[in-house]
Amino acid sequence: MDDSLIRQSLLGQYRAGLEMLGRSVELCPEALWFSNEYKNRFWHVAYHAVFYTHFYVQQTEAEFKAWSRHKPNSNYLGPQPWAKDEPFQLPEPYSKQDVQEYLSLGRAEVEQKVPVTRLEEGSGFSWLPFTKLETHIYNIRHLQHHTGQLMERLRTAADVGVGWVGTR
Repeated sequence: MDDSLIRQSLLGQYRAGLEMLGRSVELCPEALWFSNEYKNRFWHVAYHAVFYTHFYVQQTEAEFKAWSRHKPNSNYLGPQPWAKDEPFQLPEPYSKQDVQEYLSLGRAEVEQKVPVTRLEEGSGFSWLPFTKLETHIYNIRHLQHHTGQLMERLRTAADVGVGWVGTR
């Protein structure tokens, strides 16, 4: 299969997933955005999804440059994997506008990085033992996993539906 077709397919799925996440953020009522009724706040799950999309679209861990407004440990939804016994400190929340701004950066990174990714090389992340192509699939799956969580929360808590986006 032609690499350019694979790249276009990956881009289409990233775009669709990011669009669905963006719609979820946009449609979330303020009360639900900050609600502590859920262990993982809406804003925190949304930020986490954008952060890791931005992170894993890089060719390697070393190439990653965090968003200028990133707050330490705000990407984790609980204790850090290597410090499970340490208490988790919830960071100060991001506003919807903050997450939308970061989402714009994430979209731009996807558009910039996917066309030049060396798909046959390793993931670039020591804990992901597969190729960069599979890293992109893993990343899209992660994005959609959390977007689905947020969409379900919107439907259950606020009776707000977010439409499906097939590809973009």
